[in-house]
Amino acid sequence: MLIVITGPTASGKTGKAVALARALDGEIISADSRQVYRGMDLGTGKDLDEYGHVPYHLIDICPAGYKYNLHEFLRDEQQACDEIEARGRQPIMCGGTGLYVESVLKGIKLPPVPCNPELREQLATKSLDELTALLKQYKTLRNNSDIDTCQRATRAIEICKYYHDHPHLKAATQPHPLRDALVIGVMIDRESRRRRITQRLEARLEAGMVDEVRRLIDSGIPPADLIYYGLEYKYVTLHVIGQLTRDEMFAQLETAIHRFAKRQMTWFRGMERRGTPINWLPYDLSNDDFVAAVLDLKAKMQS
Repeated sequence: MLIVITGPTASGKTGKAVALARALDGEIISADSRQVYRGMDLGTGKDLDEYGHVPYHLIDICPAGYKYNLHEFLRDEQQACDEIEARGRQPIMCGGTGLYVESVLKGIKLPPVPCNPELREQLATKSLDELTALLKQYKTLRNNSDIDTCQRATRAIEICKYYHDHPHLKAATQPHPLRDALVIGVMIDRESRRRRITQRLEARLEAGMVDEVRRLIDSGIPPADLIYYGLEYKYVTLHVIGQLTRDEMFAQLETAIHRFAKRQMTWFRGMERRGTPINWLPYDLSNDDFVAAVLDLKAKMQS
């Protein structure tokens, strides 16, 4: 059985997942699209100290600047899950990247999509609005993750066009939903979530998030590549290169994170409508009570 702990940003998912892993002799598989990158620590909220002796996977597996994708995640998640189960331990997937979580639960398999230099050259002069319009010709946009930046939109078009031009691959992408998965959502009310987002952002800036971005740029990573990752890395990079003041950066980033959390909840509600049951538990449960509730749900599912 795969246990999934998900929910919006700042809901305290990691601490809950770690407590559960300790109770079940488990290992954690991260389902966060940005924690895969080395050196991107404060901005992605890795909080590695929380794990203690609990093993974790799919964190710090790629260099910053790399463009990790869904195909790679599905491949790496399956490998990690197989290895954990082979050791007789409990796999626990934890993260708020809804696309990653839902794709695993749906049992989606994706063939790798190569770069298309000619297409990228054709799209290089188009605005984000123009790229968004092109992408809509290929698929319905469920959220804004594919159109945060021109680079993301270009890659999304590249992937959609590849599948369009290779229709024989569609059979390989047909989902085979997992039948043995327990999905737990960490529910947090809007006002508490907003408060925690603001407090966390202030703490990360105080801990040196601006310096982290400066180090990444000084190491040779182009600012455009950091902006590609969105949220903290987008706005802090714009501040570091002089396009935003610190106050402008904070205000715009805070707003962007609030909107991101709202989009996450929209995705999770969509998952439920698309047939994935999510068992929601309050964010302010103690770790002991949270673990007890999950164990109860697990026992009922297995009975």
